[in-house]
Order: sequence, then structure tokens, then C-alpha cells
Amino acid sequence: MKHINNIRIWVGVLLLIAVLAAPFITPIKDYLAIPNQVVTFDNQSSSINVPVLGSNVDIGSSGNSNHTIDSSEFYAKEPGNSQLIYEVAGLPIKKVDVSVLDDIRVTPGGQSIGVQLHTLGVLVVGHHQIKGEKGMLSPGEDANIQVGDVILEINGNQIKKMKDVKPYVEKAGKENKKLELTIKRGKETIETTLDPVKDSKEKEYRIGLYIRDSAAGIGTMTFYDPKSKKYGALGHVISDMDTQKPIEIHNGTIVQSNVTSIEKGNNGTPGEKQAKFSVKDNKIGSITKNSPYGIFGELNSPIKNGKYDKPMPIALSHQVKEGPAKILTVVEGEEVEEFEVEIVSSVPQNFPATKGMIIQITDPELLKKTGGIVQGMSGSPIIQDEKIIGAVTHVFVNDPTSGYGVHIEWMLQEAGIEIYDEKDKAS
Repeated sequence: MKHINNIRIWVGVLLLIAVLAAPFITPIKDYLAIPNQVVTFDNQSSSINVPVLGSNVDIGSSGNSNHTIDSSEFYAKEPGNSQLIYEVAGLPIKKVDVSVLDDIRVTPGGQSIGVQLHTLGVLVVGHHQIKGEKGMLSPGEDANIQVGDVILEINGNQIKKMKDVKPYVEKAGKENKKLELTIKRGKETIETTLDPVKDSKEKEYRIGLYIRDSAAGIGTMTFYDPKSKKYGALGHVISDMDTQKPIEIHNGTIVQSNVTSIEKGNNGTPGEKQAKFSVKDNKIGSITKNSPYGIFGELNSPIKNGKYDKPMPIALSHQVKEGPAKILTVVEGEEVEEFEVEIVSSVPQNFPATKGMIIQITDPELLKKTGGIVQGMSGSPIIQDEKIIGAVTHVFVNDPTSGYGVHIEWMLQEAGIEIYDEKDKAS
């Protein structure tokens, strides 16, 4: 009995060793490297490479959407779904699903833009106390209104701007009535009441809240779709500087901006573009969405960067390679310039996610002018192999030469530009 148990143990050990060693045996490594699915675009000139298993293994294709060049390469012929089939002596040993999508081309940006967002309702950014007849009071805190809340309605009436609030406060104070507030907190809608207090010094009724109805800043245009007039910019969400929470917008505007100077970044301190713009002048488009992938809307007319003014193909996340790339951005005035960067790493993403790439600035001229990635550079399009692959998003505070990028496919999706049809999504 003991002898049988020893045999079982040794067999188990040998099987475990075989399982652990299998991935390191070259033929098995090559087999495991074969993807289950390949997604590419129609009309892209570059071929698609797949792993080779040996001279005895043939690769054929089914359907008309791709054409095999040899045992390791094929290219897309037309949109549709098909398969690559690895065969040995006519017997299939591996099938790869191939989806060829309709060609998507957008115009890269790089222009410096001024951004103004108008909030949905008015945003609470702080509390303050009021000296009234009964001493120091904070009506907003007493009403359990928190920083980051959005006041949507007062007494059943919609609030859109800061100036909408004061008449209700004055009337309620004079009539000695409470205000009935509808506020949004995250995904919740909450009802509360607030009792205005008369400021003994100013002789006006106050609610003890600091509020804001707009936010402004600068960033960089990422892409523009001439067919739909849709655009994407920034590559990340705009958050309120006081609450650090994403701004829920009612509407917004983008305008041309002029970069006047650069504050260089150093380790521990991110740099910043200084720019000037006028919201009243040079309006070039609207903002309809503020999401983790940037701001989106429509442009009034096509824009040009002077470098790449024609629509370019895009690359999906799995097509991005580690190695050299370029970014388009403005460091002086309104001139879009091209600078060298390195894709340090890129994560093939099957589902939308931010921070899909790590990039490093390698261009000596850009490093001299900015020290690396600076605030205001967010949204600068990244180009590799004549394809738009994504946008610059965040700088590493401890290393301003490096930062994150977002893949272009997720920005296009947020803009409402469909890459995948319903059949592709279902699969």
C-alpha cells in the first residue's frame, strides 16, 4: 500500500513538473501565443502578423474579409467576420476569429483650447458662518448640505445659475419661511429645507454656502470627425478644484486659446501651460459630455493643425506597440508642433478603461521647454505608424518626463463614434 502511494506521489510530481514546464517549451509557447480573436480595420495597408507553429503547420482562411499572404501574415480585404485556421495534414488544431471593421478615420488635433463648463444646477464648494441675531450660524451645514452637492431646485423651481439663488433667499428671509431644496448627491436626489439667516453687518439674508455655476481651464484637442462634426479633448474628466469631484455639466463651450508661457515641471511639482482666451470670442464648439475619457461635443467648423490636416486611421489598444511615437501639442502661441515620445507600455484592453498607456517624453526640445508633460497638455494626440493611438492624460508627479495615456478607441466611443457594430459587440 505504501509502495502504491509513493508511485502516486511521484506521478503527481512529474505531472506538475510537466504542467509547469509546458509553457516554456517552444512549440507550446508558440501555440499559447496564438490569439483567440483578431480585430482590425478595412483599408489598412499594414499586414497582420500571427505566430508560426512550424513548416508542417498551414494557415488558411475562411470567408472573404481577409487574405493570407503566407504562413504568418494576412491583410484585411473587406469588412466582415471570418476565421484563420491552423492545420496539420488537413486537420484543424486552432481557429482564430477575425473581425474586420469598417475603416475609421479622424483628424488629429493638438490645438490649445480654452474650456468653460456650466454646471447642472449650482455646485456647493464650501460652507461659511453668518453672524445673526442668535450668534454665528451656518444654515447650509444645519440643512445637511455637503460640499460637492448640487442644488437643482429651490421651492420647486429649477436653478441654473448662481444669480437664480439670491431672489429666493431674500424672499424666504423677509417672509420668515424655509427654502425647500432639491439637491443631487452622487446618484441620489435629496430633499431638504434651509432657513436663511440675516447677516447683522450686511443686512442681507444668507444661506452659508459657497456656490459655483461654472469652471474654466485650458487643455488640448485630441481629434475631430469631419463626418459627424464630433470631437474629443483632454482625455480625462474635469473635476472641481475645491471638491475634487467630477463636474456634472449642463452645457459648455470651447474656444481657441493662446499659450503665453510655460512653467516647467520638476520632480514633485508638475508644470503648467499659461494661456489666455476669451469665452465671448472665438467660440469653436460646444461641450455636451464630461467623462473619465475627456470632454466631448460638436465643433462649429473643421479645425486644422498645420501638420496632419487630413483624417488618419486609428489603432485599437491591442495594435499599439512599445517604442517610438509622436505627440502633437502647442508650447507657444497657437502653433501645433510635433514632438518625439516613447510608448513605455500599453495594455490591450477589451473594455473601456483609462490609463491604458505609459508614455515618456524623449524629444530634447520639448524637455527643454516644458520639462516633460505639463498641465494643459492633456488631450495631446499620440501618433504611431501614421495612426492615432490615443491621448496624453496625466503626468507622474515624481517624474514629469513620463505619464499616462488613454487609448483612442475609448475616446471615440465616448464621443458617440461607433467602431464596433452590434454584431461585434455581441460576440
